[in-house]
Amino acid sequence: MASRDWSIEGRYVEYCSCTLGCPCESMVPPTEGHCTGAVGFIVDKGHCDGVSLDGMKVVATFFFPRAIHHGDGHMQPFLEDTVTEEQKEAIFYILGGEDQPVGTMFQIFSVIVEHHHDPVLAKLDFDIDVKKRKAYIRVPESLRIHAEPIRNPVTDEEHRIITTLPDGWVFHEAEGAAGFAKSVGELKFDLSQRHSSMAYVAWGPNGLKYDLEESRRRFPLG
Repeated sequence: MASRDWSIEGRYVEYCSCTLGCPCESMVPPTEGHCTGAVGFIVDKGHCDGVSLDGMKVVATFFFPRAIHHGDGHMQPFLEDTVTEEQKEAIFYILGGEDQPVGTMFQIFSVIVEHHHDPVLAKLDFDIDVKKRKAYIRVPESLRIHAEPIRNPVTDEEHRIITTLPDGWVFHEAEGAAGFAKSVGELKFDLSQRHSSMAYVAWGPNGLKYDLEESRRRFPLG
């Protein structure tokens, strides 16, 4: 089957068990030796062939026993219980990395995630404000997560950190935040004042749709 025409533009957030600032971006091992947490994105504008993905919210919890490039990862996805069968099939086609080049985001995850937990359809209370460095994800009886600006421990003023990855595969630039996340689902964690970051993203069948310069023009962080 030929690859499908698809596009996702929206907002992305991640939470993990590492200290503030993701060691993965610096090519060093996870703070605790393992990596666990959650990722999510909101589709502001998207489609897969003729299926609209506008407004879709996608969350996943994960666990990797070592740095993620070693693989052996676990992942459990969460979708809103209002999605149509067409939207669900389309988003899982994208998430599965099918027909996508080696080295692109979902193709990489298709290799390093080896244990797939059953997807959960539930009410997702989920929002991301990239410029304010705030986000939250709430799934009844499963997840309660939020991110807030990092603060200077002396002055209590907000402390801003921007991660820039000219050759990134998930995003080009992300705002750093402090993450607080608890999962009581199949993949359990309880994280306080740990790494979080959020970004504007644009993905397509060949990975990130825009280079750093164009991404900055389209999605200025301010």
